[in-house]
Parts: sequence; C-alpha cells; structure tokens
Amino acid sequence: MTVPAIRGSLLRRRALRVATAGCAVATLSALTTIPVAANDGANTAKPTVVLVHGAFADSSSWNGVIERLQRRGYTVMAPANPLRGLYSDSAYIASVLKTIKGPIVLAGHSYGGAVISTAAARNLQVKSLIYINAQMPDVGESGMSLSARFPTSLGTATNSVPYRTADTSGTDLYLKRDKVHQVFANCLPESQAKLLGVTQRPAATTAFSETARVAAWKEIPSWALVGRQDMTISPEQERFEAERAHSHTKEIDSCHVSLIARPDAVADLILQGATAAAGGS
Repeated sequence: MTVPAIRGSLLRRRALRVATAGCAVATLSALTTIPVAANDGANTAKPTVVLVHGAFADSSSWNGVIERLQRRGYTVMAPANPLRGLYSDSAYIASVLKTIKGPIVLAGHSYGGAVISTAAARNLQVKSLIYINAQMPDVGESGMSLSARFPTSLGTATNSVPYRTADTSGTDLYLKRDKVHQVFANCLPESQAKLLGVTQRPAATTAFSETARVAAWKEIPSWALVGRQDMTISPEQERFEAERAHSHTKEIDSCHVSLIARPDAVADLILQGATAAAGGS
C-alpha cells in the first residue's frame, strides 16, 4: 500500500471514531434529559373539572365559569344532568367520572349538589367537591326534606306536569314563567330571566323526593358558595349544610344563579378546590 493510501485509511478510521463518539454523547444526553421533562409534567398536572348543573337549567349555565377555568389551563367537562331522579342521575354522572383519567374536581349547582354528593362516593379520583348554591343532603335526607326545614317560595313557583316515556311515567316540575325572575334569577336583568324561563329543563319530582344513601362530603374536602339573595334555596340552608360538612365557605351578594350572575366568584372558588386537589394528588 502506498503512503498516500495509508494516510487516507488512517483519516477515515479517525473520522469514524469521532462520529461514533458523537452518537454516544447524543444518546446519553437524550437518556438523561427525558426523565426530567416527564417529572416536570407530572408535578404541574391539573385536575379535570367536572361541572354538574341543577334543576330548571342546562350545562350552558356554566359558560362563564368554563371560560375562566379554561383560560387558567384546566380541562373542563359539563355533562348534561338528566334530572330524572337522584338515584339515576347520580349513577349517570358517576359513569361519566369513570371515563376520566387522573384527579377530578367535581362541582354541582343547586340540585346538582345532591347529585355530586352521591356520584363521588367511593371514587378515589375525586379530590374536591364544590357546592354552588347547592343542596348537600346527608344520608336519609332529600331536597324535599331540606326545603321543608328551610322553606322558600319555590314551592309556589312551580307547575306540575305529567310526563310519559316508552318505559315509565311521572311528574315534571317547571318554573312558572312569571316567577322565574322573582324566585330563580332575581339578580339578573328581567329579559335574561325570561329567556331562562323559556329554555328551562324540567326536573322530575323524584329528583327532590328520593333520599340520599351516601354523602361524599363526609370523606372528600369541600368548598361551598352561599348566595345571600338566594330565593330558591335558603341561604340559611346553604350555611347549615356548609357548616355541617366543614366546607371552606364563601358568601356573596348574589341570587340562586350565581354561576351566571357572578362567574368570577364561582370560578375562584372552584380554583381553590382545584389548587388543593393538585397539591394532594
């Protein structure tokens, strides 16, 4: 082999060794940085927020709250509450919760509070319960028994309408159109209250008469919002429930539909529960 050929062979071998060493360094670098990135993501994971509406309403009542939570980077779900009865409604919401991975913050408005108190039972993913102008029945209590203890004018503001499906029949309750502003949405403009009356979803009487078999707030940390102008659920009832559950309580000057009238305050309370859930997850 000539001298130039020998020199060329040595140069090619040297280049190969350099390239091989570079690949090894790059591989080692990748292996050492991937776990760090994964750990950072785990530490900053946010819980999923699930919002459950109450009677005479639908999921759109949470719109202002949803916008604020999403701006803070939270994944939000607002499933439709069937409003057919406490047992069936809570079973449905519990099935929705089972589709979610990771920690959950569960919020309920009005009758939705009774639903989440049952749906969250024995679900270890639910880290915080948030009650907004809500029913919080204990075992053996119903919405009807609580309202008898803390009466409001809601009883005279509804109409009973029979319904029938292919499988069953029962009685629906509707808000009287001329009572929506006075009893349900007295902190909203009258025009907006009238629109709520037109779009309202009725609740079957079993939503209020069926008694709670469990009370998840006994095991799961809770937050409660009391509306001082609430004419649908008595503020005294809301305070009693929150004190009994040892809830972190916030009072505001708002009516029953505070989630529409004061989405900022409602979102702030949910964020408190979400922050606690993230810290404990």
